[in-house]
Amino acid sequence: MNEWEWQLLEDKTALDELEVAGAKVRAGDRVLLHPRKGGDILDLALSGQHAIIETIEQDYEGKCHVCVVLDEDPGRDMGLLRQPGHRFFFDPEELEPLPGAMGQLEKKAHENCRILIAGIGNIFLGDDAFGVEVVRRLSGSDLPSSVRVADFGIRGLDLSYALQDGYDMTILVDACPRGQAPGTVYLLEPDLNNLDTPAHQESLVDAHSMNPVTVLRMAKGMNAQLKRVLLVGCEPATLGGEEGQMGLSEPVQAALEEAVAVIKSLVSKTLDDFSIKGSA
Repeated sequence: MNEWEWQLLEDKTALDELEVAGAKVRAGDRVLLHPRKGGDILDLALSGQHAIIETIEQDYEGKCHVCVVLDEDPGRDMGLLRQPGHRFFFDPEELEPLPGAMGQLEKKAHENCRILIAGIGNIFLGDDAFGVEVVRRLSGSDLPSSVRVADFGIRGLDLSYALQDGYDMTILVDACPRGQAPGTVYLLEPDLNNLDTPAHQESLVDAHSMNPVTVLRMAKGMNAQLKRVLLVGCEPATLGGEEGQMGLSEPVQAALEEAVAVIKSLVSKTLDDFSIKGSA
């Protein structure tokens, strides 16, 4: 029996992930191939090629082997029908994880996690435009396609209808007077089972016609399946006593970047948690 046949009979254990060059990789991640020097002509041909990890295996001696298929291989999407010639095994030391490359399985999980970021506010009432300005900045960000960023202004009914779409998480962004220093950024989570209590009315109060609690109650009354709802708010310096006062105050303007960073962090953590649950 030749060496290849012996390898087929070895006991191998599939691994979910492996550390390569200080980074965790898993099936679906893209890597750069660096075959050891002194190999045959095939090694020379594969050197510097981009590939996708198909499986990670550990043999009975505890040694890890990474099976990859080349990016440019037309047979890489053949799945179980793929012939042996389309698959190559490398030691972890011969691989370099590609920076910023998201595994296909993780990417699929991210695409299945739907998030709504809803800006609330009136641009004609000073700092009440906080939520509108935050989502404007987020609209130019590199967010996954499963994340919807929308400016709802003071259109409470439109937001209530949007909440019928079964988002895994909704982030409301709004000016939020709570008695702290102007420009203070808040992260609040309402109890969706107790929206009618006075405590919730006070905790998410705003100065315009679209009260977040009222919108959430309206959405639940329309049988929306609300999963997780968060409010990223900012303490206003002025909400404009009358129509026509446009522009954010200096402390609220300075808080925009912090709010954007908080929202991006929430999105990233939610997507990562969703990926872990989806692969469990």
